[in-house]
Amino acid sequence: MRSGPSPSPDRARYVFRVRIAITGSIATDHLMTFRGRFADSLVVEQLDKVSLSFLADDLQVRRGGVAANIAFGMACLGQRPILVGAVGEDFVDYRSWLERHGVDCESVHVSQSAHTARFVCTTDDDMAQIATFYAGAMAEARQIELGPVAARVGGLDLVVVGANDPQAMLRHTRECRDRGIPFAADPSQQLAFADGETIRNLIDGADYLLTNEYEAALTSQKTGWSPEEIAERVTTRVVTRGKDGAVIESRGAEPIEVPAAREVRRLDPTGVGDAFRAGFLTGLAAGLGHRHAAELGSMLATYVIETVGTQEYTLGRERFLGRLAEAYGPESAAEIAPHIGAARPYVASHP
Repeated sequence: MRSGPSPSPDRARYVFRVRIAITGSIATDHLMTFRGRFADSLVVEQLDKVSLSFLADDLQVRRGGVAANIAFGMACLGQRPILVGAVGEDFVDYRSWLERHGVDCESVHVSQSAHTARFVCTTDDDMAQIATFYAGAMAEARQIELGPVAARVGGLDLVVVGANDPQAMLRHTRECRDRGIPFAADPSQQLAFADGETIRNLIDGADYLLTNEYEAALTSQKTGWSPEEIAERVTTRVVTRGKDGAVIESRGAEPIEVPAAREVRRLDPTGVGDAFRAGFLTGLAAGLGHRHAAELGSMLATYVIETVGTQEYTLGRERFLGRLAEAYGPESAAEIAPHIGAARPYVASHP
């Protein structure tokens, strides 16, 4: 990826070295909690006839969507991510929130007929989740061309192709290949609906492939490619493993295993993976190695699991770095510190 002049440590959090576009869903989250275990109500022999209802104890309406979550996290760490997705006219307040935190929303498409997407999710006491997603305006993301986005900001160094309208994901991936723009494949929730050919088209040639452990297995199952064959088709593979941390495998290098940072409390896991990606991408933008980038991602992820809602956390720079030092050692925190601006105001425009 291209980079601008190396900033001095005291200015690093205000200088944007790479231009990263985050494509994917932008949604409103309706989050509920169930005081019990879904597993206690599942009858394995009757799953083909499942008919269940769970009484929720709480309802929280929050901002969400994978692309918006990732962009928000990056902005909180001092980056200026470019959000690319489709929304309804009801996006006005949400846009204001994101822009106030430093997200570039100029490339967000606004539908004239559909509402912003909705994510409805219930979480049980085991942190297991049952969710439904209404696409709404997201279907119009397939109309978005990346070329004008790149022209507006002076070029793109990386495009994250996140869970979105499937045709939009395929279009953005093809355009990255055609234009020679590095891209990160992050199909996440869409893996459940996509067929093998679609998934192969989304990940082949990716500079980064980001999945959790279950999604990694599902990717192999649906594509028919073994983990070794997938490793030949992507430059770097990042697999998050929940409480067991993350593993980063790059072609020609030894795997890097990063343990999960310890959380203070566990309230809601929704958006934890998005926060990891936000921290990891911030590390890449800052020129950090994969280990430090994953440590940054893991630390940010703990802030999300400690709150209800995917964008409700507040980062204090000194506290954040202190927790980094506790989790990964003072040397790691010292290496990362010059490159983040947690809880700092956005004070510089993109060059």
